[in-house]
Amino acid sequence: MILKKLEDRQRLNFDEALSLYDLDLITLGTYANNIREDRFGKKTYYNINRHINPTNVCKDVCQFCAYSASRKNPDQYTMTHDEILDTVTNSVKNNIDEVHIVSAHNPNTGLEWYLEIFKKIKDKFPQLHIKALTAAEIHFLSTQYNKSYEEIIDLMCENGVDSMPGGGAEIFDEAVRKRICGGKVKSDEWLQIHKLWHEKGKKSNATMLFGHIESRANRIDHMLRLRDLQDITGGFNAFIPLVYQTQNNYLKVKEPLTAQEILKTMAISRIVLDNIPSLKAYWVTSTMKLALIAQEFGANDLDGTIEKESIQSAAGANSKNGIPLSEFVELIKNSGFEPIRRDSLYKELD
Repeated sequence: MILKKLEDRQRLNFDEALSLYDLDLITLGTYANNIREDRFGKKTYYNINRHINPTNVCKDVCQFCAYSASRKNPDQYTMTHDEILDTVTNSVKNNIDEVHIVSAHNPNTGLEWYLEIFKKIKDKFPQLHIKALTAAEIHFLSTQYNKSYEEIIDLMCENGVDSMPGGGAEIFDEAVRKRICGGKVKSDEWLQIHKLWHEKGKKSNATMLFGHIESRANRIDHMLRLRDLQDITGGFNAFIPLVYQTQNNYLKVKEPLTAQEILKTMAISRIVLDNIPSLKAYWVTSTMKLALIAQEFGANDLDGTIEKESIQSAAGANSKNGIPLSEFVELIKNSGFEPIRRDSLYKELD
């Protein structure tokens, strides 16, 4: 029955989607790859971007996080606007077309510190796409400064933010959420914030952090909630399954996920999320080698060159200094795919 539904590309319910994990990896990958090739052929998308994480001072204590410095950490930092602008200026020399700005929930900086930098970047570099502020950050700013989600979103738009990243979603199941990130934005709040953003005519991404204490059923539940919202708004550009990093955090998960479990989850994401166009194998959390293999299991995107990354690398990911563009492109070619540079909204550039 399930194979017939896969053959006919019929939408799956919760139990059917969960049963996909029982299929062998190659069968699952074949169905996911067929969907991918029908939509994108052998194209693998990337962009030239710069990640900036302006502060690691955080009021929240997420058990999976190795980045935040909330416990009298001697390595606390908060960048000035001039430092951020200097970083962007240097990256523009490398032809970036996107600056991706996310960070911790710093209660000491003031709302203007968060918002005014976007305007300064946009005024100086109007050609740059600014992807900034996760739903978790928007929730923090809303509660910290007594403003509604709508007010924060309007301020983002006014100050030059073009799209929202998908961070802060983690796993939507509230029992798991209470354990790994209690006090942070709740699942229904995360979905509400993205819905409000989409209603402004703006696009965003969606993530799922997996490989910690969640179950397979939690993952399917997460995907289906995203699918339901996408049916309403159509505002998600891409789904990004983020592989949990095991080092330097409080969950103490001893064994990382196997490559097979990661690839199965990628393939299932492609099959279940039939209304979200792109599936990103974020090389930062999965390693570049596995992200390239994931292109044969439903993924069609790798993110970008990044230049510098602080959040996942703090937990053990080999991503601190990004990947040079020429190497990035050659890795895609050598894997049998066609590298396609895109902008932040998936318009093909070259």
